[in-house]
Amino acid sequence: MPEGDTVFLAAKRLRAALDGKVLTRSDFRVPRFATLDLRGEPVESVGSYGKHLFIRTPKVSIHTHLKMEGVWRVYTPGQRWTKPGFTARLVLATEDSEAVGFSLGLVEVLRLADEHTAIDHLGPDLLGPNWDAEEALRRLRAHAGQPIGLALLDQRNLAGIGNIYRSEICFLRKVHPATAVGEIEDLPGLVDEAHRVLVKAAHEPPWRALAYGRQRLPCRRCGTNLVVHLLGAPEGESATRADRGIYFCPRCQPL
Repeated sequence: MPEGDTVFLAAKRLRAALDGKVLTRSDFRVPRFATLDLRGEPVESVGSYGKHLFIRTPKVSIHTHLKMEGVWRVYTPGQRWTKPGFTARLVLATEDSEAVGFSLGLVEVLRLADEHTAIDHLGPDLLGPNWDAEEALRRLRAHAGQPIGLALLDQRNLAGIGNIYRSEICFLRKVHPATAVGEIEDLPGLVDEAHRVLVKAAHEPPWRALAYGRQRLPCRRCGTNLVVHLLGAPEGESATRADRGIYFCPRCQPL
């Protein structure tokens, strides 16, 4: 599943293509909104919150979520798409650009006044202008017995971390991913690390993975081969979504 920095950068590309421009075409390829036509509507802003993306006109907010396979691409009018057309779920065009959302996991249109309902349940956005470290700490501490590797993945605690960055954050803090939240000596330091990692990934791409995807390769600190383990599903998530491998060094990150 794409992480917060991926969505943040997608919003940045869409902002350059759509923000302040008038839509000349809208094509919602989802049954619920198939008849909705936003031609003539100006795009007033494009933004993201965690893994959620919003494209706003004066009356509505187009809310999308990439889920596992979604991606936004921007083309010039008439340019050949680089993804199969049948995977396009939303097309928004202006006079000089065409934004296409392929394989989007969620497409919905909300009244602007209702946009908040899509994110009210989420923790603070690590890449948001109002990032609140204290609120993230409060939410994490409410799950003191939960493994940190799952608590970081739970968007209700802090929004934007996926499987890649939970591995990276735990590695950088030398914390075993199965360590209970309440047993971490410097939880504020870990939260600050999470913020630093996501900001760096979003503003200074690409991110060079230190742990993720490096099983059986030597740790960049001590040379011990890294391993990958599975953790159980957090509350509210199915095992198929949450049982993704987390990478760590058994020497640098002892349990």
